[in-house]
Amino acid sequence: MQCREVWAGNPAIETVVTDSRMLWRDKMKSLGAITLLAGLVFSAAGCQQETKMTSPAPATQPAMPTHAEDVRPLREGDRAPSATLARPDGQPMTLSAVYSAKPSVLIFYRGGWCPYCNAHLGQIAKAEAELVKLGYQVLAISPDRPEALRTSIDKGDYTYQLLSDSDMVLTRAFGLAFRVDDPTVEKYRGFGIDLDNASGRNHHLLPVPAVYLVDTKGVIRFAHWDADYKKRLESADLIAAARRVVGR
Repeated sequence: MQCREVWAGNPAIETVVTDSRMLWRDKMKSLGAITLLAGLVFSAAGCQQETKMTSPAPATQPAMPTHAEDVRPLREGDRAPSATLARPDGQPMTLSAVYSAKPSVLIFYRGGWCPYCNAHLGQIAKAEAELVKLGYQVLAISPDRPEALRTSIDKGDYTYQLLSDSDMVLTRAFGLAFRVDDPTVEKYRGFGIDLDNASGRNHHLLPVPAVYLVDTKGVIRFAHWDADYKKRLESADLIAAARRVVGR
């Protein structure tokens, strides 16, 4: 705001200014009017600084959820985010190009150290042939570093693609990430589970396990997640959803 804007359109101030000009032509007969005018000038001169001081502070970014129940995942009809993930050999894979190739089944899991995840991945492996027949590609995504993915493949003999999201860029974009608190991290260590070693990072982030179906336009056509990591989508339900999406 410029100081002249304070005077313009303000009858009270304009009156004082006009009267003061008359007093100046009368050789400054009224010292009181001059003092009042000077006060108004100094007040107007400080208007810009005062406006800046009272401006609202910028909004802060929402904090990362610390409980699986507090995540806000993307839903059916949302656009699937893209990110560049790592294959087991460390080579990059950008999902935007993958989405456009064919419909995708995205499996978000906690890591190869999780027995419930391994059981679920085994069920997905059994359903893969039917999903491929329907035209889908299957991608399983976890915080595990690429080297850990190779261990999972050797143990599970998976033929579909496992991808590393060790920085949790894609998982956070899908709204599935939450931060594990320190007591839980220590409890996991007591069970022989080292989250830092698994991901190669110290962010202590995990995904809520989820399954998404994404069409070739990058739109989510089906979404399933459960804050209880012990509960997973049954293979029969996944195949039924996959059929429904492609109209078979």
